[in-house]
Amino acid sequence: MSFLLEPLQYSFMLRGLAAAVLAGVICAVVGTYVVLRGMAFFGDALAHTILPGVAAGYLISGGAREPLFWWALGTSVAASLGIGAISRRGRVKEDTAIGIVFAGMFALGIALISTVRSYAVDLSHFLFGDVLGVSLQSLAWMAAFGAAVILVVALFYKEFLAVSFDPVLAQTLRLPVTLFNNLMLVLIAVTVAVAMQTVGVALMVAMLVTPAATASLLTRRLLPMMALAAALAALSGVVGLYASYYLGIASGAAIVLTATLLFLLAFLFAPRGGLLWKRPRA
Repeated sequence: MSFLLEPLQYSFMLRGLAAAVLAGVICAVVGTYVVLRGMAFFGDALAHTILPGVAAGYLISGGAREPLFWWALGTSVAASLGIGAISRRGRVKEDTAIGIVFAGMFALGIALISTVRSYAVDLSHFLFGDVLGVSLQSLAWMAAFGAAVILVVALFYKEFLAVSFDPVLAQTLRLPVTLFNNLMLVLIAVTVAVAMQTVGVALMVAMLVTPAATASLLTRRLLPMMALAAALAALSGVVGLYASYYLGIASGAAIVLTATLLFLLAFLFAPRGGLLWKRPRA
């Protein structure tokens, strides 16, 4: 019991656990659509495009950390809608549009960061995560935006299902496909901004993809997949933080490594689909 209770005597660990669970659940729910629609590259690019917003917010606010969430949120939403507009109305494919916006925004972020002499210390937590440094105010905003994201997914579950799996049927049913595609891009952008402090820009795509991919190996139904992915992501957050506390490693990396280990276990031993499950039956 002391092994479990010792870290809980510190308030920063309690806030970190709450933030890790919140971010994990939000990333898993939205990440299910990311995995099923093959948008992993989009999620990775979007995580990196928030860098210029963070850098600009840091310079304008004089180094204050609290306003950076809003800068990251605005930048990620603008970048997601920009990618969608370029890929739909231009003569370039979606992956090309993602690559262009990703490279340009990331380069702009690096250029802005390079103007800050102490950027290596001050902004490193946005690159690699700082879940133990989450404040109560940041935690409240994470909970509010996370609840909003899950509420939107619940309200438009059937519409997202139709648009994701059969866009032709969605058009036949006269659903506004473009509107729901843009709404999904905004949900991914909000999720990236919310989970930014937990695992950082560099590891963001892992939390969007890995728990959902693990759940996809265990069930083929969308709603159970979301629930299972959320549970796996929350478990990864808790186990990763405990590993970070006792092993002295970076919290964001510990969370992602835990999620990766769960994926490998599912990949090897998942019933009816695991690599080692198939061999004895064969």
